[in-house]
Amino acid sequence: MSLWILDTDHLSLLQRGHLGIRKRITTIKPQEIAITIISAEEQIRGRLSIIRRASSANELVLAYRRLKELLDDIGTINVLEFTPEASLIYDDLVRQKIRIGTRDLRIAAIALAVKGTVVTRNQRDFEKVPGLKVEDWTVEG
Repeated sequence: MSLWILDTDHLSLLQRGHLGIRKRITTIKPQEIAITIISAEEQIRGRLSIIRRASSANELVLAYRRLKELLDDIGTINVLEFTPEASLIYDDLVRQKIRIGTRDLRIAAIALAVKGTVVTRNQRDFEKVPGLKVEDWTVEG
């Protein structure tokens, strides 16, 4: 079984209705698609930041509505944990001095732990991780 792990950017594009990603997802079994707890964290942080910056009642109502929608969405998809195995892989990648962002490195570690493919537009960074499979569903081919 293949496991396709949507990076935060692909998850955001999917939430905004990106046709190419939606089309690709319809060809894959739901249990073969996942996000990481890291992507969930990033999205929740973003929603909380919008709540903190809200300057009117309407903005606050909308911000909380979007947070609820996000939590509902996250509840419908397979969320991969940052397991002890992923933590060990992450520590090893840090020792190798892989030069990508901390959260991306954690996503990569989770993907390596479960032998999944990271689906992202950020191939330039993720391809620096040895043994990591990476795809971009926003490009044809």
